[in-house]
Amino acid sequence: MEAGMKAPDFTLNDKDGNKVSLSDFCGKKVVLYFYPKDNTPGCTRQACAFAKAYGEFEKMGVVVIGVSKDSEASHVKFANNYSLPFILLSDPELEVIKAYGVWREKKLYGKIGFGVSRITFIINENGFIEKVMEKVKPDTNAAEIIDYLKGDKK
Repeated sequence: MEAGMKAPDFTLNDKDGNKVSLSDFCGKKVVLYFYPKDNTPGCTRQACAFAKAYGEFEKMGVVVIGVSKDSEASHVKFANNYSLPFILLSDPELEVIKAYGVWREKKLYGKIGFGVSRITFIINENGFIEKVMEKVKPDTNAAEIIDYLKGDKK
């Protein structure tokens, strides 16, 4: 997936079992971020940074959605543990994760396997990918997006 492409529409369950589709947010800018696993150090720092910046996203009318392959129950605990105010979607079948190309080969402690890469997509009001942010840093991802949206477009 790259900037200029139509973002694949999807429907997944949120942490409360409600169906959420990308097309629900037509007319709004969406930050769609993929992360490996709930309650792990990097993913927690990233989610907390989004939570801290959430008021800024709301002021700009931007929807924030986090996606991982964790279960709805895991998302409930994660959201409750860290007071996460944004949408968390569960993709245990990897449908959306694969559609966005974030299921990638990873090397960990010398072993090669597959997992979810930490990648963020900014999707414009018409459903097209405006920006792809690969290899994002958990602590700075939210701030970099806000800077980008305010016009410091890197």
